[in-house]
Amino acid sequence: MARMTMIQALRSAMDVMLERDPNVVVFGEDVGYFGGVFRCTEGLQAKYGRSRVFDAPISEGGLVGVAVGMGAYGLRPVVEVQFADYFYPASDQIVSEAARLRYRSAGDFTAPLTIRMPCGGGIYGGQTHSQSPEALFTHVCGIRTVMPATPYDAKGLLIAAIECDDPVIFLEPKRLYNGPFDGYPDKPVVPWSKHPASEVPEGHYTVPLESAAVVRPGRDVTVLAYGTMVFVSEAAVVESGVDAEIVDLRSLWPLDLPAIVESVKKTRRCVVVHEATRTSGFGAELVALVQEHCFYHLEAPIERVTGWDTPYPHALEWAYFPGPARVAAALRRVMED
Repeated sequence: MARMTMIQALRSAMDVMLERDPNVVVFGEDVGYFGGVFRCTEGLQAKYGRSRVFDAPISEGGLVGVAVGMGAYGLRPVVEVQFADYFYPASDQIVSEAARLRYRSAGDFTAPLTIRMPCGGGIYGGQTHSQSPEALFTHVCGIRTVMPATPYDAKGLLIAAIECDDPVIFLEPKRLYNGPFDGYPDKPVVPWSKHPASEVPEGHYTVPLESAAVVRPGRDVTVLAYGTMVFVSEAAVVESGVDAEIVDLRSLWPLDLPAIVESVKKTRRCVVVHEATRTSGFGAELVALVQEHCFYHLEAPIERVTGWDTPYPHALEWAYFPGPARVAAALRRVMED
């Protein structure tokens, strides 16, 4: 075991798979010589050469289109879209080609590609560098959507994604790259070197793509969260004093519905937290599923704590995404009913 940041864990996953499988290739904007805008691929080109780790033009549609062809040919491409906000030019390749290839070919071809995308706020990137578009991907049949919250999960899930025969959207919360935030801009980041979830095996291992994790057991209310909001929810539990059980979804689709149902039936209350825009966000799907499967167990209305229905602001992003105070208020509300 070694202490790793999420950046180091992601790099380790790609390193392991590049060494283990000659069909794995890594490419994208600035991922080769430069090592990626967040340095997730630093050193990999020097180790494996320019035919395995290489730069590509600024053409997201081209990146994903080439990756679909590579996957059909037998390679396992790992593509980095520099920011999740940039995926829109590639949306037709993702939806019409990657997601449908297995079905359209009656199983003759697959698209075993992984598309890595840094997502969410925390760098004051505003509307063009800070979006959380996970709901757009979970709506598409044929692709998997993953968002880790810890270095351990990041490496295990990325290896599982690369080995998967289906296309995987791998969303990486930028605020967690170097350490878990406690949710406020005026407090320091807790470094991963002091967090137990930063202990990461150096070799090969996987985290199942369909599994959630209970990161904090509790008896009063279930909090469903993923990515950065796992740590914001932990801070909210401390602030509220409510004994909440926090379920880190990790895999957004396919979803670990049995784990969600088991937790909600135990606590009988539920709060859903995500950073993305509220309307038609992934939280709406979670609320619907909890309502369908746990209706007779619920003792209070389900609460949602999300980003606002506005364009993502540059200077006011800390007011945009949920902080511990907003989540704590929701926890107190569900306990009042």
